[in-house]
Amino acid sequence: MKTRILLAAAVLGAASLPAFAVDLPGPVVDTAWLAQHRHEVQIVDVRSDTDSYTAQPKIETEKKTGKKVVAAVGGHIPESMLVDFGTIRTEQTVNGIKVKYMLPSKEQFERLVQAAGIQSGKPIVLVSVGKDVTEVDEALRMYWQLKVYGEEHVAVLDGGMAAWLAEGRDVATSPAPRKAGNWTSHGEHRDLVATSDDVAQASSSKAVQLVDSRPLPQFYGLSKRDYVFALGHVANARPYTPDLLTRNQNGALYFYPAQVYRKLLAGSDLDAGAPSIAYCNSGHLAAGAWFVMSEIVGNHSTKLYDGSMHLWTLEHRPVTGVM
Repeated sequence: MKTRILLAAAVLGAASLPAFAVDLPGPVVDTAWLAQHRHEVQIVDVRSDTDSYTAQPKIETEKKTGKKVVAAVGGHIPESMLVDFGTIRTEQTVNGIKVKYMLPSKEQFERLVQAAGIQSGKPIVLVSVGKDVTEVDEALRMYWQLKVYGEEHVAVLDGGMAAWLAEGRDVATSPAPRKAGNWTSHGEHRDLVATSDDVAQASSSKAVQLVDSRPLPQFYGLSKRDYVFALGHVANARPYTPDLLTRNQNGALYFYPAQVYRKLLAGSDLDAGAPSIAYCNSGHLAAGAWFVMSEIVGNHSTKLYDGSMHLWTLEHRPVTGVM
């Protein structure tokens, strides 16, 4: 009798788990895989220029090589949903200070994801525009936020929409579908989020390496964004610049293999396996370094400093540089 009860409980428990028609092969999928499995996943287009979602793409032919190159991304993968990158971060109050570009609360993020039409219980593939590294990082920031709120079945399309277009795959220019989703958080992974105090401790103790994900002029204090209020970087940080995130092929940006990133990190005096915190100006570009280290290289002791230099300098914490 006891055996039958335990067996019934096991069956009921298994039934409550999500059963997917397809398993994602990893944090990155290529266009061939997505074309084959696109009806088995949810395709979520993440971009700032939402007008381009319904625009016609511009494809040019190089005179010397005859190769098709994407001059301007337009349209989207058929049946994909749209997330406006400008909406996925919110203003939050941190220690009495209003800070822009922050991770939304669980409730805020659930509403945003549901508004895009995303459902629970079906894998998600995020698609960036894919022509500029900041566009790639838009999808990677969304990926990080989904991970923070417990979504494990998510991947990013290598090369983004630019790769899809460069290969001549079918494209739609219809408006984004208007349907409500039911996606909900599967728990909060705050171990992926670094605070200012975490960064300060890492800076002083050097027990955790700090990865500055901005261009070198900003790292050295030669320039800054207008929402960062001091020149320079956090003491003892090492730069891993945006140009080391991807490679360009036919107008689309692709990721490198893990072994290449390990060498690039070593060349930047960074240990690919050490506990790390990635930061930038606002937590946007840092999503690229976090994704490379945590998801591609497999260093799950990597955090992202939400708020980054915007928050750090609002709090009047110390910076260092050449100016």
